[in-house]
Amino acid sequence: MTSCVWFKRDLRVADHPALCHAAALGAPVLCLYILEPQLWRQPDASGRHYAFLRESLAQLRADLARLGAPLVIRVGAAVEVLEDLRRAHGIRTLVSHEEVGNLWTYDRDRRVADWARGQGVDWRELPQSGVMRRLGNRDHWQRRRDAFMAGALVPEPPRLAGVDGESHPLPDPGDLGLEPDPLIRPQPGGSRAARDLLESFLTARGESYRWAMSTPLQGARACSRLSPHFALGTLSIRQAVQATAAAQARAPSKAWAQSLRSFQARLAWRDHFMQKLEDTPEIETQCLHSAYEGLRPRVPDPLRLAAWDRGETGLPFVDACMRSLRATGWLNFRMRSMVMAVASYHLWLDWRATGAVLARRFTDYEPGIHWPQVQMQSGTTGMNTIRLYNPVKQGHDQDPTGAFTRRWLPELAAVPAPFLQEPWRWEGAGQLLDRGYPAPIVDPQAAARRAREAVWAVRRHEGFAAEKQAVIARHASRKRSPRRAPAQSRQLSLDL
Repeated sequence: MTSCVWFKRDLRVADHPALCHAAALGAPVLCLYILEPQLWRQPDASGRHYAFLRESLAQLRADLARLGAPLVIRVGAAVEVLEDLRRAHGIRTLVSHEEVGNLWTYDRDRRVADWARGQGVDWRELPQSGVMRRLGNRDHWQRRRDAFMAGALVPEPPRLAGVDGESHPLPDPGDLGLEPDPLIRPQPGGSRAARDLLESFLTARGESYRWAMSTPLQGARACSRLSPHFALGTLSIRQAVQATAAAQARAPSKAWAQSLRSFQARLAWRDHFMQKLEDTPEIETQCLHSAYEGLRPRVPDPLRLAAWDRGETGLPFVDACMRSLRATGWLNFRMRSMVMAVASYHLWLDWRATGAVLARRFTDYEPGIHWPQVQMQSGTTGMNTIRLYNPVKQGHDQDPTGAFTRRWLPELAAVPAPFLQEPWRWEGAGQLLDRGYPAPIVDPQAAARRAREAVWAVRRHEGFAAEKQAVIARHASRKRSPRRAPAQSRQLSLDL
Protein backbone atom coordinates (compact mmCIF):
# COMPACT_ATOMS: atom_id res chain seq x y z
CA MET A 1 0.00 0.00 0.00
CA THR A 2 1.14 3.53 -0.80
CA SER A 3 0.19 6.94 0.51
CA CYS A 4 0.09 9.89 -1.85
CA VAL A 5 0.78 13.50 -0.85
CA TRP A 6 -0.90 15.81 -3.35
CA PHE A 7 0.93 19.15 -3.38
CA LYS A 8 -1.23 22.03 -4.50
CA ARG A 9 -0.74 25.53 -3.07
CA ASP A 10 1.73 24.31 -0.42
CA LEU A 11 5.04 23.95 -2.25
CA ARG A 12 7.39 23.48 0.71
CA VAL A 13 8.55 20.75 3.10
CA ALA A 14 8.77 22.81 6.32
CA ASP A 15 5.64 23.28 8.45
CA HIS A 16 3.78 20.96 6.08
CA PRO A 17 1.21 19.01 8.13
CA ALA A 18 0.06 16.91 5.17
CA LEU A 19 3.54 15.67 4.32
CA CYS A 20 4.32 14.81 7.95
CA HIS A 21 0.95 13.08 8.33
CA ALA A 22 1.64 10.89 5.32
CA ALA A 23 5.16 10.10 6.53
CA ALA A 24 3.77 9.03 9.93
CA LEU A 25 1.44 6.48 8.34
CA GLY A 26 4.41 4.17 7.83
CA ALA A 27 3.68 3.39 4.17
CA PRO A 28 5.81 4.47 1.21
CA VAL A 29 4.96 8.02 0.13
CA LEU A 30 4.41 9.20 -3.42
CA CYS A 31 4.85 12.99 -3.62
CA LEU A 32 2.72 14.35 -6.44
CA TYR A 33 2.10 17.62 -8.20
CA ILE A 34 -0.56 17.69 -10.92
CA LEU A 35 -0.17 20.31 -13.64
CA GLU A 36 -3.75 20.77 -14.83
CA PRO A 37 -3.90 22.36 -18.31
CA GLN A 38 -7.52 23.35 -17.90
CA LEU A 39 -6.71 25.34 -14.77
CA TRP A 40 -4.14 27.34 -16.71
CA ARG A 41 -6.70 28.16 -19.37
CA GLN A 42 -8.93 29.98 -16.88
CA PRO A 43 -9.24 33.78 -17.30
CA ASP A 44 -7.35 34.50 -14.07
CA ALA A 45 -4.17 32.60 -15.08
CA SER A 46 -1.08 34.11 -16.70
CA GLY A 47 2.45 33.41 -17.76
CA ARG A 48 3.91 35.25 -14.77
CA HIS A 49 2.05 32.91 -12.42
CA TYR A 50 3.38 29.94 -14.35
CA ALA A 51 6.98 31.17 -14.25
CA PHE A 52 6.78 31.58 -10.47
CA LEU A 53 5.25 28.11 -10.16
CA ARG A 54 8.01 26.47 -12.20
CA GLU A 55 10.73 27.97 -10.01
CA SER A 56 8.84 26.92 -6.89
CA LEU A 57 8.47 23.36 -8.14
CA ALA A 58 12.20 23.17 -8.91
CA GLN A 59 12.99 24.08 -5.31
CA LEU A 60 10.39 21.65 -3.97
CA ARG A 61 11.87 18.86 -6.06
CA ALA A 62 15.32 19.55 -4.60
CA ASP A 63 13.99 19.70 -1.04
CA LEU A 64 12.09 16.42 -1.39
CA ALA A 65 15.10 14.71 -2.95
CA ARG A 66 17.11 15.71 0.11
CA LEU A 67 14.51 13.86 2.21
CA GLY A 68 14.65 10.77 0.00
CA ALA A 69 11.54 11.26 -2.14
CA PRO A 70 11.26 12.25 -5.79
CA LEU A 71 8.60 14.73 -6.83
CA VAL A 72 6.35 13.12 -9.41
CA ILE A 73 4.86 15.68 -11.78
CA ARG A 74 1.95 14.64 -13.95
CA VAL A 75 0.16 16.69 -16.58
CA GLY A 76 -3.57 16.10 -16.96
CA ALA A 77 -6.93 16.19 -15.22
CA ALA A 78 -6.66 15.42 -11.51
CA VAL A 79 -9.12 12.52 -11.41
CA GLU A 80 -7.50 10.80 -14.39
CA VAL A 81 -3.99 11.26 -12.98
CA LEU A 82 -4.98 10.01 -9.53
CA GLU A 83 -6.76 6.97 -10.93
CA ASP A 84 -3.75 6.08 -13.06
CA LEU A 85 -1.47 6.30 -10.01
CA ARG A 86 -3.92 4.37 -7.86
CA ARG A 87 -3.80 1.47 -10.28
CA ALA A 88 -0.03 1.62 -10.73
CA HIS A 89 0.95 2.00 -7.07
CA GLY A 90 -1.97 0.71 -5.02
CA ILE A 91 -2.70 4.08 -3.43
CA ARG A 92 -5.19 3.79 -0.58
CA THR A 93 -4.60 7.09 1.20
CA LEU A 94 -4.48 10.53 -0.39
CA VAL A 95 -3.29 13.39 1.81
CA SER A 96 -3.40 17.08 0.95
CA HIS A 97 -3.99 20.45 2.48
CA GLU A 98 -7.35 22.16 2.27
CA GLU A 99 -7.22 24.50 -0.70
CA VAL A 100 -8.90 27.90 -0.86
CA GLY A 101 -8.65 28.53 -4.58
CA ASN A 102 -10.87 29.77 -7.36
CA LEU A 103 -14.19 28.25 -8.34
CA TRP A 104 -12.50 25.95 -10.83
CA THR A 105 -10.40 24.31 -8.11
CA TYR A 106 -13.46 24.12 -5.85
CA ASP A 107 -15.34 22.15 -8.53
CA ARG A 108 -12.28 20.00 -9.24
CA ASP A 109 -11.99 19.05 -5.59
CA ARG A 110 -15.61 17.96 -5.59
CA ARG A 111 -14.85 15.66 -8.53
CA VAL A 112 -11.80 14.27 -6.72
CA ALA A 113 -13.91 13.65 -3.60
CA ASP A 114 -16.44 11.70 -5.68
CA TRP A 115 -13.61 9.67 -7.23
CA ALA A 116 -12.05 8.91 -3.84
CA ARG A 117 -15.34 7.68 -2.40
CA GLY A 118 -15.99 5.55 -5.45
CA GLN A 119 -12.55 3.93 -5.38
CA GLY A 120 -12.32 3.48 -1.63
CA VAL A 121 -9.45 5.95 -1.30
CA ASP A 122 -9.21 7.72 2.04
CA TRP A 123 -8.69 11.40 1.16
CA ARG A 124 -7.51 13.34 4.21
CA GLU A 125 -7.46 17.14 3.88
CA LEU A 126 -5.63 19.02 6.60
CA PRO A 127 -5.69 22.76 7.38
CA GLN A 128 -2.53 24.76 6.73
CA SER A 129 -3.75 28.22 7.78
CA GLY A 130 -6.37 29.96 9.89
CA VAL A 131 -9.09 29.21 7.33
CA MET A 132 -11.64 26.68 8.59
CA ARG A 133 -13.89 24.38 6.61
CA ARG A 134 -17.63 24.12 7.23
CA LEU A 135 -17.59 27.02 9.67
CA GLY A 136 -21.08 27.48 11.13
CA ASN A 137 -20.39 31.00 12.38
CA ARG A 138 -17.43 33.20 13.17
CA ASP A 139 -18.09 33.79 16.85
CA HIS A 140 -14.83 32.16 17.90
CA TRP A 141 -12.96 32.32 14.61
CA GLN A 142 -10.26 34.73 15.79
CA ARG A 143 -9.47 32.67 18.87
CA ARG A 144 -9.18 29.49 16.83
CA ARG A 145 -7.09 31.20 14.19
CA ASP A 146 -4.68 32.57 16.80
CA ALA A 147 -4.42 29.15 18.44
CA PHE A 148 -3.46 27.59 15.12
CA MET A 149 -0.82 30.26 14.52
CA ALA A 150 0.63 29.73 18.00
CA GLY A 151 0.90 25.99 17.52
CA ALA A 152 4.27 24.34 17.06
CA LEU A 153 5.70 24.43 13.56
CA VAL A 154 5.62 20.98 11.98
CA PRO A 155 9.22 19.84 11.42
CA GLU A 156 10.41 18.33 8.18
CA PRO A 157 10.23 14.53 8.14
CA PRO A 158 13.77 13.29 8.84
CA ARG A 159 13.48 10.81 5.99
CA LEU A 160 10.82 9.76 3.50
CA ALA A 161 10.32 6.32 1.99
CA GLY A 162 9.69 7.92 -1.37
CA VAL A 163 7.98 6.21 -4.28
CA ASP A 164 9.30 6.92 -7.74
CA GLY A 165 7.01 7.21 -10.70
CA GLU A 166 6.98 8.51 -14.21
CA SER A 167 7.10 12.30 -14.34
CA HIS A 168 5.93 14.40 -17.25
CA PRO A 169 7.91 17.41 -18.45
CA LEU A 170 6.30 20.73 -17.63
CA PRO A 171 4.62 22.18 -20.73
CA ASP A 172 5.85 25.34 -22.36
CA PRO A 173 3.65 28.35 -21.56
CA GLY A 174 2.36 28.50 -25.12
CA ASP A 175 1.12 24.91 -24.89
CA LEU A 176 -1.13 26.04 -22.02
CA GLY A 177 -2.45 29.01 -23.94
CA LEU A 178 -0.33 31.44 -21.93
CA GLU A 179 1.06 34.41 -23.81
CA PRO A 180 4.69 35.48 -23.36
CA ASP A 181 4.79 37.72 -20.31
CA PRO A 182 8.24 39.25 -19.79
CA LEU A 183 8.85 41.03 -16.53
CA ILE A 184 11.66 43.48 -15.98
CA ARG A 185 12.03 42.42 -12.33
CA PRO A 186 10.47 38.99 -11.86
CA GLN A 187 10.35 37.66 -8.31
CA PRO A 188 12.12 34.33 -7.88
CA GLY A 189 9.95 31.50 -6.63
CA GLY A 190 10.69 28.72 -4.17
CA SER A 191 10.98 28.22 -0.44
CA ARG A 192 14.58 29.39 -0.24
CA ALA A 193 13.71 32.73 -1.83
CA ALA A 194 10.77 33.01 0.57
CA ARG A 195 12.95 32.46 3.62
CA ASP A 196 15.48 35.00 2.36
CA LEU A 197 12.74 37.60 1.84
CA LEU A 198 11.32 37.02 5.30
CA GLU A 199 14.74 37.37 6.88
CA SER A 200 15.60 40.59 5.02
CA PHE A 201 12.20 42.07 5.84
CA LEU A 202 12.43 41.33 9.56
CA THR A 203 16.02 42.48 9.93
CA ALA A 204 16.47 45.34 7.45
CA ARG A 205 13.72 46.31 5.03
CA GLY A 206 10.70 46.34 7.32
CA GLU A 207 11.48 49.20 9.69
CA SER A 208 9.56 51.76 7.59
CA TYR A 209 6.85 49.30 6.53
CA ARG A 210 3.96 50.97 8.33
CA TRP A 211 4.44 54.27 6.50
CA ALA A 212 6.24 53.36 3.29
CA MET A 213 3.79 50.67 2.16
CA SER A 214 1.38 53.38 0.96
CA THR A 215 3.74 54.75 -1.69
CA PRO A 216 4.52 53.03 -4.99
CA LEU A 217 8.24 53.86 -4.84
CA GLN A 218 9.14 53.15 -1.21
CA GLY A 219 6.71 50.27 -0.90
CA ALA A 220 8.59 48.20 -3.44
CA ARG A 221 11.37 47.78 -0.87
CA ALA A 222 9.62 48.30 2.45
CA CYS A 223 6.85 45.74 1.88
CA SER A 224 7.69 42.14 2.65
CA ARG A 225 7.01 41.01 -0.95
CA LEU A 226 6.04 37.63 0.50
CA SER A 227 2.53 37.52 -0.93
CA PRO A 228 3.36 35.38 -4.02
CA HIS A 229 5.03 32.89 -1.69
CA PHE A 230 1.95 32.78 0.51
CA ALA A 231 -0.19 32.27 -2.60
CA LEU A 232 1.75 29.13 -3.60
CA GLY A 233 2.61 28.07 -0.08
CA THR A 234 6.39 28.16 -0.41
CA LEU A 235 6.20 29.71 3.06
CA SER A 236 3.39 29.08 5.52
CA ILE A 237 1.51 31.90 7.19
CA ARG A 238 2.35 30.27 10.51
CA GLN A 239 6.06 30.47 9.76
CA ALA A 240 5.70 34.18 9.02
CA VAL A 241 3.56 34.85 12.10
CA GLN A 242 5.99 33.16 14.45
CA ALA A 243 9.11 34.67 12.89
CA THR A 244 7.49 38.10 13.13
CA ALA A 245 6.56 37.51 16.76
CA ALA A 246 10.20 36.66 17.50
CA ALA A 247 11.29 39.87 15.77
CA GLN A 248 8.73 41.84 17.78
CA ALA A 249 10.21 40.52 21.01
CA ARG A 250 13.57 42.03 20.11
CA ALA A 251 12.34 45.11 18.20
CA PRO A 252 15.12 47.70 18.64
CA SER A 253 12.97 50.80 18.10
CA LYS A 254 9.45 52.18 18.22
CA ALA A 255 9.37 52.29 14.43
CA TRP A 256 10.21 48.60 14.22
CA ALA A 257 7.59 47.73 16.84
CA GLN A 258 4.86 49.65 15.01
CA SER A 259 5.74 48.22 11.61
CA LEU A 260 5.86 44.63 12.85
CA ARG A 261 2.56 45.08 14.64
CA SER A 262 1.02 46.35 11.40
CA PHE A 263 2.45 43.37 9.52
CA GLN A 264 0.94 40.92 12.02
CA ALA A 265 -2.42 42.65 11.65
CA ARG A 266 -2.27 42.29 7.88
CA LEU A 267 -1.43 38.60 8.20
CA ALA A 268 -4.56 38.21 10.32
CA TRP A 269 -6.66 40.13 7.82
CA ARG A 270 -5.33 37.88 5.09
CA ASP A 271 -6.84 34.83 6.79
CA HIS A 272 -10.04 36.81 7.39
CA PHE A 273 -10.53 37.44 3.68
CA MET A 274 -9.50 33.90 2.77
CA GLN A 275 -12.25 32.71 5.08
CA LYS A 276 -14.75 34.83 3.14
CA LEU A 277 -14.04 32.94 -0.07
CA GLU A 278 -14.11 29.61 1.76
CA ASP A 279 -17.55 30.44 3.13
CA THR A 280 -18.90 31.96 -0.10
CA PRO A 281 -17.13 30.56 -3.20
CA GLU A 282 -19.56 32.35 -5.52
CA ILE A 283 -18.10 35.73 -4.48
CA GLU A 284 -15.80 35.23 -7.48
CA THR A 285 -18.68 35.55 -9.94
CA GLN A 286 -21.67 37.14 -8.18
CA CYS A 287 -22.12 40.51 -6.49
CA LEU A 288 -22.17 40.00 -2.74
CA HIS A 289 -25.28 42.20 -2.64
CA SER A 290 -27.58 41.14 -5.47
CA ALA A 291 -28.97 44.67 -5.97
CA TYR A 292 -25.72 45.58 -7.73
CA GLU A 293 -26.13 42.97 -10.46
CA GLY A 294 -26.71 44.91 -13.66
CA LEU A 295 -25.47 48.20 -12.22
CA ARG A 296 -22.65 48.30 -14.77
CA PRO A 297 -22.76 46.72 -18.24
CA ARG A 298 -21.80 43.07 -17.87
CA VAL A 299 -19.88 43.31 -21.15
CA PRO A 300 -17.50 46.20 -20.51
CA ASP A 301 -16.60 48.89 -23.01
CA PRO A 302 -13.66 47.19 -24.81
CA LEU A 303 -11.86 50.44 -25.59
CA ARG A 304 -11.98 51.64 -21.99
CA LEU A 305 -10.95 48.23 -20.67
CA ALA A 306 -7.98 48.03 -23.04
CA ALA A 307 -6.89 51.61 -22.30
CA TRP A 308 -7.00 50.94 -18.57
CA ASP A 309 -5.06 47.68 -18.91
CA ARG A 310 -2.35 49.26 -21.09
CA GLY A 311 -2.03 52.39 -18.96
CA GLU A 312 -3.43 54.72 -21.62
CA THR A 313 -6.44 56.33 -19.91
CA GLY A 314 -4.96 59.83 -19.98
CA LEU A 315 -5.01 59.89 -16.16
CA PRO A 316 -1.24 59.94 -15.47
CA PHE A 317 -1.03 58.36 -12.05
CA VAL A 318 -3.45 55.58 -12.99
CA ASP A 319 -1.51 54.93 -16.18
CA ALA A 320 1.83 54.90 -14.36
CA CYS A 321 0.49 52.35 -11.87
CA MET A 322 -0.89 50.07 -14.57
CA ARG A 323 2.30 50.22 -16.64
CA SER A 324 4.38 49.50 -13.56
CA LEU A 325 2.16 46.53 -12.74
CA ARG A 326 2.38 45.14 -16.27
CA ALA A 327 6.18 45.41 -16.19
CA THR A 328 6.91 44.16 -12.66
CA GLY A 329 3.95 42.03 -11.52
CA TRP A 330 3.65 44.09 -8.33
CA LEU A 331 1.98 47.23 -7.07
CA ASN A 332 1.62 48.52 -3.54
CA PHE A 333 -1.70 48.11 -1.75
CA ARG A 334 -3.10 51.65 -2.01
CA MET A 335 -2.40 51.87 -5.70
CA ARG A 336 -4.06 48.47 -6.26
CA SER A 337 -7.16 49.86 -4.62
CA MET A 338 -7.03 53.04 -6.66
CA VAL A 339 -6.69 51.42 -10.08
CA MET A 340 -9.56 49.06 -9.27
CA ALA A 341 -11.78 51.87 -7.98
CA VAL A 342 -11.06 54.05 -11.03
CA ALA A 343 -11.93 51.15 -13.32
CA SER A 344 -15.20 50.52 -11.48
CA TYR A 345 -16.35 54.08 -10.84
CA HIS A 346 -14.73 56.49 -13.27
CA LEU A 347 -14.60 54.09 -16.23
CA TRP A 348 -17.77 52.23 -15.16
CA LEU A 349 -16.40 48.78 -15.96
CA ASP A 350 -17.77 45.56 -14.47
CA TRP A 351 -15.59 44.20 -11.66
CA ARG A 352 -15.53 40.67 -13.07
CA ALA A 353 -13.71 41.81 -16.21
CA THR A 354 -11.29 44.19 -14.52
CA GLY A 355 -10.74 41.77 -11.64
CA ALA A 356 -9.62 39.11 -14.11
CA VAL A 357 -7.16 41.54 -15.71
CA LEU A 358 -5.60 42.36 -12.35
CA ALA A 359 -5.54 38.69 -11.39
CA ARG A 360 -3.40 37.99 -14.45
CA ARG A 361 -1.12 40.96 -13.75
CA PHE A 362 -0.46 40.29 -10.04
CA THR A 363 2.28 37.73 -9.57
CA ASP A 364 0.85 37.30 -6.08
CA TYR A 365 -2.73 36.66 -7.22
CA GLU A 366 -4.59 34.88 -4.43
CA PRO A 367 -8.30 34.21 -5.14
CA GLY A 368 -9.29 34.33 -1.49
CA ILE A 369 -7.86 37.83 -1.13
CA HIS A 370 -8.50 39.11 -4.60
CA TRP A 371 -12.21 38.65 -5.21
CA PRO A 372 -13.57 39.91 -1.88
CA GLN A 373 -11.33 42.95 -2.23
CA VAL A 374 -12.25 43.55 -5.88
CA GLN A 375 -15.89 43.68 -4.85
CA MET A 376 -15.11 45.94 -1.90
CA GLN A 377 -13.32 48.46 -4.12
CA SER A 378 -16.17 48.31 -6.66
CA GLY A 379 -18.88 49.01 -4.10
CA THR A 380 -20.84 45.80 -4.72
CA THR A 381 -20.70 44.32 -1.23
CA GLY A 382 -23.46 46.60 0.04
CA MET A 383 -21.82 46.88 3.44
CA ASN A 384 -18.51 48.69 2.91
CA THR A 385 -17.92 52.40 2.58
CA ILE A 386 -17.96 53.60 -1.02
CA ARG A 387 -14.39 54.59 -1.87
CA LEU A 388 -14.06 56.86 -4.89
CA TYR A 389 -10.38 57.63 -5.18
CA ASN A 390 -9.52 60.92 -6.85
CA PRO A 391 -6.73 59.82 -9.22
CA VAL A 392 -5.32 63.33 -9.52
CA LYS A 393 -5.17 63.83 -5.75
CA GLN A 394 -3.67 60.35 -5.30
CA GLY A 395 -0.91 61.28 -7.72
CA HIS A 396 -0.09 64.42 -5.77
CA ASP A 397 -0.28 62.66 -2.40
CA GLN A 398 1.53 59.42 -3.18
CA ASP A 399 4.00 60.67 -5.80
CA PRO A 400 4.69 64.25 -4.67
CA THR A 401 7.96 64.55 -6.60
CA GLY A 402 6.53 62.93 -9.72
CA ALA A 403 9.40 60.42 -9.84
CA PHE A 404 7.14 57.38 -10.14
CA THR A 405 4.87 58.95 -12.75
CA ARG A 406 7.74 60.18 -14.90
CA ARG A 407 9.50 56.83 -14.70
CA TRP A 408 6.59 54.99 -16.27
CA LEU A 409 5.31 57.80 -18.50
CA PRO A 410 8.44 59.16 -20.19
CA GLU A 411 6.26 60.91 -22.76
CA LEU A 412 5.35 63.41 -20.02
CA ALA A 413 8.96 64.50 -19.52
CA ALA A 414 8.29 68.02 -20.75
CA VAL A 415 5.25 68.60 -18.54
CA PRO A 416 6.02 70.97 -15.64
CA ALA A 417 5.62 69.47 -12.17
CA PRO A 418 2.46 71.42 -11.23
CA PHE A 419 0.63 69.94 -14.22
CA LEU A 420 2.09 66.43 -14.23
CA GLN A 421 -1.04 64.79 -12.83
CA GLU A 422 -3.33 67.02 -14.92
CA PRO A 423 -1.49 67.62 -18.21
CA TRP A 424 -4.71 68.76 -19.88
CA ARG A 425 -4.45 71.96 -17.83
CA TRP A 426 -0.93 72.74 -19.11
CA GLU A 427 -0.62 75.41 -21.77
CA GLY A 428 1.39 73.02 -23.93
CA ALA A 429 -1.26 70.30 -23.79
CA GLY A 430 -2.25 70.85 -27.41
CA GLN A 431 1.16 69.62 -28.54
CA LEU A 432 1.00 66.54 -26.30
CA LEU A 433 -2.49 65.13 -25.83
CA ASP A 434 -3.53 62.56 -28.41
CA ARG A 435 -0.10 62.94 -30.01
CA GLY A 436 2.46 61.70 -27.51
CA TYR A 437 0.04 60.91 -24.68
CA PRO A 438 -3.73 60.32 -24.74
CA ALA A 439 -6.25 62.89 -23.61
CA PRO A 440 -8.24 61.63 -20.62
CA ILE A 441 -10.94 59.22 -21.74
CA VAL A 442 -13.24 60.55 -19.01
CA ASP A 443 -13.53 63.77 -17.04
CA PRO A 444 -12.48 62.43 -13.60
CA GLN A 445 -14.71 64.77 -11.60
CA ALA A 446 -17.81 64.32 -13.74
CA ALA A 447 -17.32 60.55 -13.94
CA ALA A 448 -16.97 60.27 -10.16
CA ARG A 449 -20.13 62.31 -9.65
CA ARG A 450 -22.17 60.11 -12.00
CA ALA A 451 -20.83 56.95 -10.36
CA ARG A 452 -21.62 58.17 -6.87
CA GLU A 453 -25.18 59.04 -7.85
CA ALA A 454 -25.73 55.65 -9.49
CA VAL A 455 -24.38 53.63 -6.58
CA TRP A 456 -26.33 55.59 -3.98
CA ALA A 457 -29.49 55.22 -6.05
CA VAL A 458 -29.16 51.47 -5.61
CA ARG A 459 -28.64 51.87 -1.87
CA ARG A 460 -31.84 53.91 -1.58
CA HIS A 461 -33.89 51.26 -3.35
CA GLU A 462 -36.58 49.41 -1.39
CA GLY A 463 -35.32 46.15 0.01
CA PHE A 464 -31.64 47.13 -0.12
CA ALA A 465 -31.31 47.62 3.64
CA ALA A 466 -32.83 44.25 4.50
CA GLU A 467 -30.42 42.34 2.25
CA LYS A 468 -27.55 44.49 3.53
CA GLN A 469 -28.22 43.32 7.06
CA ALA A 470 -28.29 39.71 5.89
CA VAL A 471 -24.94 40.18 4.13
CA ILE A 472 -23.45 41.77 7.23
CA ALA A 473 -24.68 38.92 9.38
CA ARG A 474 -22.98 36.41 7.09
CA HIS A 475 -19.73 38.21 6.42
CA ALA A 476 -18.92 41.35 8.32
CA SER A 477 -20.00 41.30 11.93
CA ARG A 478 -17.36 43.28 13.79
CA LYS A 479 -17.71 40.85 16.64
CA ARG A 480 -16.65 38.06 14.32
CA SER A 481 -13.91 39.88 12.45
CA PRO A 482 -10.23 39.70 13.31
CA ARG A 483 -8.68 42.29 15.56
CA ARG A 484 -8.89 45.75 14.11
CA ALA A 485 -6.05 46.62 11.80
CA PRO A 486 -5.11 50.08 10.56
CA ALA A 487 -7.51 51.29 7.87
CA GLN A 488 -4.84 50.95 5.21
CA SER A 489 -4.69 47.22 5.93
CA ARG A 490 -8.03 46.58 4.33
CA GLN A 491 -7.05 47.14 0.73
CA LEU A 492 -6.91 45.26 -2.51
CA SER A 493 -4.89 42.01 -2.46
CA LEU A 494 -3.13 42.72 0.85
CA ASP A 495 0.18 42.62 -0.97
CA LEU A 496 2.02 42.64 2.39
